[in-house]
Amino acid sequence: MLLSGLAAQALESSAKAASKLSADALWAKIGDFCGIAKWHPAIEKCELSADGKTRTLSVKGGGTIVEALVKMDPAARSYTYSIVSGPLPVANYTSTISVAADGSGSVATWTGKYDAKGASDAEATKAIDGVYESGLKALTAN
Repeated sequence: MLLSGLAAQALESSAKAASKLSADALWAKIGDFCGIAKWHPAIEKCELSADGKTRTLSVKGGGTIVEALVKMDPAARSYTYSIVSGPLPVANYTSTISVAADGSGSVATWTGKYDAKGASDAEATKAIDGVYESGLKALTAN
């Protein structure tokens, strides 16, 4: 039996951040697939494809990341996307960002699975962890 095509992705990253905003208010910021440019400090602008399923992110300082929407679930306050192309040292990248109620506030969670590409596992993990942590820090600074 050949299982090589089913190999598990080697690396995972995850970050969480609490917010004073209600889950619905925080989701209003996150839930727009192309709204990331409004809250992530590394993203200068976002251009959405005509079908709304692909976003092209312009990174501050140069570079472009193309991401595809895999699943949008507003009822669960989450969406999953994959990286199509970009400068990050990862391949086979899939990520989910979600919001959950937490008392009178909320918690944003960002998780991803990927393989390192052109870098060590540690370098790839550090890059993705940095993306998540800086984004959630800016998002929940309220």
